[in-house]
Amino acid sequence: MTLFKITFIPLSAITLALTLASASALAQPPHDKGKKDKKQDHHHSSHEQDKHSITIEEAVVRSIFRDQRSYLEPAKPLPPGIRKNLARGKPLPPGIAKRFDDRLESRLPHYPGYNWRQVGTDAVLVSAATGIIESILLNVLN
Repeated sequence: MTLFKITFIPLSAITLALTLASASALAQPPHDKGKKDKKQDHHHSSHEQDKHSITIEEAVVRSIFRDQRSYLEPAKPLPPGIRKNLARGKPLPPGIAKRFDDRLESRLPHYPGYNWRQVGTDAVLVSAATGIIESILLNVLN
Protein backbone atom coordinates (compact mmCIF):
# COMPACT_ATOMS: atom_id res chain seq x y z
CA MET A 1 0.00 0.00 0.00
CA THR A 2 1.39 3.37 -1.08
CA LEU A 3 0.63 6.38 1.04
CA PHE A 4 2.20 8.90 -1.28
CA LYS A 5 1.80 9.02 -4.97
CA ILE A 6 4.81 10.46 -6.70
CA THR A 7 4.05 12.52 -9.78
CA PHE A 8 6.71 13.66 -12.18
CA ILE A 9 6.21 17.11 -13.69
CA PRO A 10 8.03 17.67 -16.94
CA LEU A 11 11.00 20.04 -16.69
CA SER A 12 9.58 22.24 -19.47
CA ALA A 13 6.43 22.96 -17.40
CA ILE A 14 8.53 24.08 -14.41
CA THR A 15 10.68 26.29 -16.65
CA LEU A 16 7.58 27.89 -18.20
CA ALA A 17 6.03 28.62 -14.78
CA LEU A 18 9.22 30.24 -13.48
CA THR A 19 9.63 32.34 -16.64
CA LEU A 20 6.08 33.70 -16.42
CA ALA A 21 6.43 34.49 -12.72
CA SER A 22 9.70 36.37 -13.22
CA ALA A 23 8.34 38.33 -16.20
CA SER A 24 5.42 39.65 -14.16
CA ALA A 25 7.76 40.63 -11.33
CA LEU A 26 9.96 42.57 -13.75
CA ALA A 27 6.93 44.41 -15.17
CA GLN A 28 6.17 46.01 -11.78
CA PRO A 29 7.76 49.45 -11.25
CA PRO A 30 10.37 49.60 -8.50
CA HIS A 31 8.94 50.72 -5.17
CA ASP A 32 10.61 54.16 -5.25
CA LYS A 33 9.91 54.84 -8.93
CA GLY A 34 6.14 54.42 -9.05
CA LYS A 35 3.51 57.13 -9.15
CA LYS A 36 4.13 59.79 -6.56
CA ASP A 37 1.52 60.89 -4.11
CA LYS A 38 0.59 64.47 -4.99
CA LYS A 39 0.65 65.49 -1.33
CA GLN A 40 4.17 64.12 -0.91
CA ASP A 41 5.34 65.79 -4.11
CA HIS A 42 3.83 69.14 -3.04
CA HIS A 43 5.44 68.87 0.39
CA HIS A 44 8.80 68.15 -1.22
CA SER A 45 8.59 71.07 -3.63
CA SER A 46 7.56 73.53 -0.92
CA HIS A 47 10.46 72.29 1.21
CA GLU A 48 12.82 72.90 -1.72
CA GLN A 49 11.47 76.44 -2.12
CA ASP A 50 11.96 77.14 1.58
CA LYS A 51 15.51 75.88 1.39
CA HIS A 52 16.35 78.36 -1.36
CA SER A 53 14.44 81.36 -0.04
CA ILE A 54 16.33 84.53 0.68
CA THR A 55 15.69 86.50 3.83
CA ILE A 56 15.59 90.22 3.12
CA GLU A 57 15.61 92.73 5.93
CA GLU A 58 13.04 95.02 4.37
CA ALA A 59 13.54 97.86 6.88
CA VAL A 60 17.26 97.99 6.05
CA VAL A 61 16.65 98.06 2.29
CA ARG A 62 13.95 100.72 2.63
CA SER A 63 16.36 102.81 4.71
CA ILE A 64 19.00 102.57 1.97
CA PHE A 65 16.51 103.77 -0.64
CA ARG A 66 15.41 106.62 1.62
CA ASP A 67 19.02 107.71 2.31
CA GLN A 68 20.10 107.45 -1.34
CA ARG A 69 17.17 109.29 -2.98
CA SER A 70 19.54 111.38 -5.07
CA TYR A 71 20.46 108.28 -7.12
CA LEU A 72 16.85 107.41 -7.96
CA GLU A 73 15.12 108.34 -11.18
CA PRO A 74 11.53 109.60 -10.97
CA ALA A 75 9.21 106.60 -10.90
CA LYS A 76 5.63 106.21 -12.08
CA PRO A 77 3.35 103.45 -10.80
CA LEU A 78 2.77 100.48 -13.09
CA PRO A 79 -0.50 100.15 -14.99
CA PRO A 80 -2.97 98.00 -12.99
CA GLY A 81 -2.88 95.10 -15.48
CA ILE A 82 0.88 94.76 -15.24
CA ARG A 83 0.91 95.44 -11.50
CA LYS A 84 -1.37 92.48 -10.74
CA ASN A 85 0.93 90.13 -12.70
CA LEU A 86 3.91 91.15 -10.57
CA ALA A 87 4.22 88.47 -7.87
CA ARG A 88 6.84 86.47 -6.00
CA GLY A 89 7.58 83.18 -7.75
CA LYS A 90 6.42 84.46 -11.16
CA PRO A 91 8.65 85.58 -14.02
CA LEU A 92 9.36 89.28 -14.29
CA PRO A 93 7.32 90.61 -17.24
CA PRO A 94 9.73 91.61 -20.04
CA GLY A 95 10.54 95.24 -20.72
CA ILE A 96 9.28 96.81 -17.49
CA ALA A 97 12.35 96.60 -15.25
CA LYS A 98 15.15 99.16 -15.07
CA ARG A 99 18.57 98.85 -13.51
CA PHE A 100 19.37 101.02 -10.52
CA ASP A 101 22.21 103.52 -10.59
CA ASP A 102 25.47 101.65 -9.86
CA ARG A 103 26.16 103.88 -6.85
CA LEU A 104 22.81 102.92 -5.32
CA GLU A 105 23.05 99.26 -6.29
CA SER A 106 26.45 98.96 -4.62
CA ARG A 107 24.85 99.96 -1.30
CA LEU A 108 22.00 97.43 -1.53
CA PRO A 109 22.43 93.97 0.02
CA HIS A 110 24.04 91.56 -2.45
CA TYR A 111 22.59 88.09 -2.96
CA PRO A 112 24.62 85.84 -5.30
CA GLY A 113 22.60 84.94 -8.39
CA TYR A 114 20.08 87.77 -7.93
CA ASN A 115 19.75 91.34 -9.19
CA TRP A 116 17.84 94.35 -7.88
CA ARG A 117 15.55 96.02 -10.44
CA GLN A 118 13.26 99.04 -10.44
CA VAL A 119 9.74 98.20 -11.57
CA GLY A 120 7.52 101.26 -11.40
CA THR A 121 7.65 102.46 -7.78
CA ASP A 122 8.74 99.03 -6.51
CA ALA A 123 12.14 97.45 -5.96
CA VAL A 124 12.28 93.83 -7.08
CA LEU A 125 14.88 91.13 -6.41
CA VAL A 126 15.05 88.85 -9.46
CA SER A 127 16.92 85.64 -10.20
CA ALA A 128 19.62 86.47 -12.74
CA ALA A 129 19.37 83.02 -14.36
CA THR A 130 15.60 82.55 -14.62
CA GLY A 131 14.03 86.00 -14.25
CA ILE A 132 11.81 84.68 -11.44
CA ILE A 133 10.85 87.27 -8.82
CA GLU A 134 12.22 86.45 -5.37
CA SER A 135 10.99 89.51 -3.49
CA ILE A 136 9.05 92.73 -4.07
CA LEU A 137 9.35 95.86 -1.94
CA LEU A 138 6.15 97.73 -2.74
CA ASN A 139 6.19 101.52 -3.14
CA VAL A 140 9.74 101.82 -1.85
CA LEU A 141 10.49 104.47 -4.49
CA ASN A 142 7.63 106.85 -3.62
